[in-house]
This record gives sequence, structure tokens and C-alpha cells, in this order.
Amino acid sequence: MAKEYHPQMHTAEHILNQTMVRMFNKGRSFSAHLEKKKSKCDYHFERDLTETEVIELEKKVNDIISQNLNVTEEIIDFEIAQKLYNLQKLPEGVTENVRIIKVGEYDACPCIGQHVANTNEIGRFKVISTGFENGILRLRFKLEQTN
Repeated sequence: MAKEYHPQMHTAEHILNQTMVRMFNKGRSFSAHLEKKKSKCDYHFERDLTETEVIELEKKVNDIISQNLNVTEEIIDFEIAQKLYNLQKLPEGVTENVRIIKVGEYDACPCIGQHVANTNEIGRFKVISTGFENGILRLRFKLEQTN
């Protein structure tokens, strides 16, 4: 049942989403397209990000990645998950147990995708571009390998 996502990119997306929530008090991305070379996330937003905000966003995401956080999973009852999390991105038919992916103490959310075991496997997060149209902020990003 796991989605075939690039594990490094998928875990980076979780960190990006939590960072967006914390910086802008908005919800997680409502749409994401994750690929090994580059990815994009769409957010309900009222404007484009400034250059300063993009720099701050990159720094915060990379700060979390550099903390070498363990990425773990927990299986919880569906009814409990409904009370704690937004389950809209889960496939239809999930009604018993829900897999929660935790990135250290920084982020926790329902997910069926593949992830790294530790954030030290991700690399460096880099925003390629941003765009804003009709209430949607699109962030395009990539990962750069670090030595």
C-alpha cells in the first residue's frame, strides 16, 4: 500500500509542510508531485513568498534536516487518527488503522509513502521557484546531495 515516492524527497516534503505551517499558520500542502530530481507542493495562500521568506524557509528546513532526526512510524486506530489529523490525503478505504510518520518531534502526519530512517539521508533542500495564482502558492524544490 506504500506510495512509490523517492524516500528522501518525501521526507523533505513532510519537513517543508510542517515548516510552512509554523512560519505562516497555514495548512499543509493540498497537492504535491514528488519526483527524485524536483518536486512541487501547492498551498492555499493569499500571495507569493518574498525572497527573504524563501531564504528563511530554506534555512529552517535545512536546520531540521541537519538535526539528524529519526523518522519513525506509528500505527494508530482510525477513530483516534480522525480526531488528531487531517486524513483527506489518505486513499479511500482506510478505515481501521492509520500509519503516522514522525520526523523526530518536529512533524507527525498520516502517510502511506516511503521515507528515510533519519534526516541525515536527505541532503540539502533548495527552493527552485515559487509562483502564485488564484489563491494557490506553488513551491518547486529539489534536493542537493551533501558530503
